[in-house]
Amino acid sequence: MQQKRSDSPKPSFVSMWSNQSIEQPVNLKETSNYRSDLSVSMRSNQSIVQPVNLQDGNTEHSGIQPERSGSPEPSCVSMRSNRSMAQPFNLKDTSEHSNDSQLVLKAFRSNMMRTFLRLFEGIAKQENPTLLKKIYTELYITEGEKGEMSNEHEVRQIEAASRRAVTVETPIKCNDIFKALPEQDKPSRSVLTKGVAGIGKTVSVQKFILDWAEETANQDVDLIFPLPFREINLMKDKQLRLSDLLHAFFPETKEMEIFSDQYKVLFIFDGLDECRVSLDFHSSVKLCDVNESASVDVMLTNLIAGNLLPSALIWITSRPAAADLIPSKCIDRVTEVRGFNDPQKEEYFSKRISDESLANRIISHLKSSVSLYTMCHIPVFYWISATVLERMLSEAESEGEMPKTLTQMYTHFLIIQTNIKHEKDYEKNDEDMIFKLGKLAFEQLVKGNVIFYNEDLRVWH
Repeated sequence: MQQKRSDSPKPSFVSMWSNQSIEQPVNLKETSNYRSDLSVSMRSNQSIVQPVNLQDGNTEHSGIQPERSGSPEPSCVSMRSNRSMAQPFNLKDTSEHSNDSQLVLKAFRSNMMRTFLRLFEGIAKQENPTLLKKIYTELYITEGEKGEMSNEHEVRQIEAASRRAVTVETPIKCNDIFKALPEQDKPSRSVLTKGVAGIGKTVSVQKFILDWAEETANQDVDLIFPLPFREINLMKDKQLRLSDLLHAFFPETKEMEIFSDQYKVLFIFDGLDECRVSLDFHSSVKLCDVNESASVDVMLTNLIAGNLLPSALIWITSRPAAADLIPSKCIDRVTEVRGFNDPQKEEYFSKRISDESLANRIISHLKSSVSLYTMCHIPVFYWISATVLERMLSEAESEGEMPKTLTQMYTHFLIIQTNIKHEKDYEKNDEDMIFKLGKLAFEQLVKGNVIFYNEDLRVWH
């Protein structure tokens, strides 16, 4: 259920933005309090951060062009004239400004709702995305340990997580992660959520934002800014202000005074393990002024540490291996996503497959294999299993033995993806491409990289 990249036939398990999810600009001229000096800029195709195009050699992120401040501040010395004298305080003006601010906030919230309303599974079909709320199943989230670090290979961590998933601990609802713990006298400012690959961290972030946008949770927060590290990576060599960064990703914020005390802000940094920006929390460079330009790494470290915009909430998600990149002193709370417990597995399947009889047959087959059913606590593996078994059991002409091991399941899934590739009329040699992708994946795994960019793919082109 998470992550799509470019037009590649590879499956993607992360929801992506589509044109259907874009809010149309709000027309302030239709309101009675319209002011010509204020306008609302909503997302268009050009203003949305586009995914990296792995098919060409251009790694420039064309959608990101940070604004720079305009003319310098005027001199504080002036001679009085009739025009420079202070005018009487106009309550009507403040009322209109407040109304305009509320319109912009409403537009921003509505845009977030449309952006995260749908989830793309596998090969994204723009005309038929899945409503997130239709299939979303609450994940098993518990308290995590600060400073806990494992040197085990992630595959071993996944196996260990599957065994721990059956233990009984007090679960945490995703929408409650910032609420104060019993031993705390105030809510958490910074939260780190960790979990193995495919466990559902990104989808949890999406559901958190959707609930906020639909005004069903966390209404004490005025603005939420989701900033995935894989997109921040594209700006790692830039010098800019925090407002420039936000305007690049969220153009409508140009009409807001984001950093005033009027707004409570939440920054969500998803995928710390994908970060290619050097995060040096021991650096002597301290950034406290939101209007001061700095490199992206300095900006991020000071934002997370609380030097820059200390009133803002911070939520970071990461795989366990990268969690120690953030010093424990910068984190108020650590949570861990454990995936599905047994009741949640069946709930997900009942939502994922509308045919109850077919769903029961799939669940029965998975339960017949301890290794398969154990791995199904990981949502992405459950999705792979559902995709494979649904197709095999629903096709009358389907022959052959049903997959009973992880290797067999992945092999059948690869066959399905290869067939999808043929449907898209690709002309590359299958065997050559698969071997090259396999070698690329292995070498990047050895290096500790979990995502690939253009420069990585060119080596094997």
